[in-house]
Amino acid sequence: MEPKDIVDVAIVEAGADEKISDEVPKAPEVELSIEEQLAAKEKEARENWDRFLRERADLENYRKRVGREKEELLNYGNKSLLEEILPVIDNLERALTHASEDGLGGLIEGIRLTHSMLLATLKKFNVTPIEAVGMPFNSAFHQAMAQVPTDQHEPNTVVDEYQKGYMLKERLLRPSMVTVATSLN
Repeated sequence: MEPKDIVDVAIVEAGADEKISDEVPKAPEVELSIEEQLAAKEKEARENWDRFLRERADLENYRKRVGREKEELLNYGNKSLLEEILPVIDNLERALTHASEDGLGGLIEGIRLTHSMLLATLKKFNVTPIEAVGMPFNSAFHQAMAQVPTDQHEPNTVVDEYQKGYMLKERLLRPSMVTVATSLN
């Protein structure tokens, strides 16, 4: 039974003839000395000051958190757009790699210009490619797609790159897909 139900029952039991008072009975007032009143007010003032300081600190923490979140949004808010553009760049790079010069010089030059414009645009937004080939394999930046036994490279070195990886400022936007060298043994 909820407290509301109890009150309703009490009103019904009281009957219509009796009047139920809404007032809370007051404690008999006791005369306090001036020193006791002053001490009570000082205590109340200290409590209010403490509450004020806590609220002020909470407000300052809120301002700092909102500032960090705003900066985060400005720095990384366009991440999803940039992730959608990267496959376009990949396809342009594949087209340039497999293009032949058989009378298509103008088309190939147009693709090169488009590719360089896209890369310049990404650079404006602090997107940089990850250098992979010849570097030691780092699982934080590289995704190993294959391993190749070889004596031409040190073990655990990236020997080929299937897809470029990119960084957005200091965050990984997409890892490089790579082939890693292993020892011949």
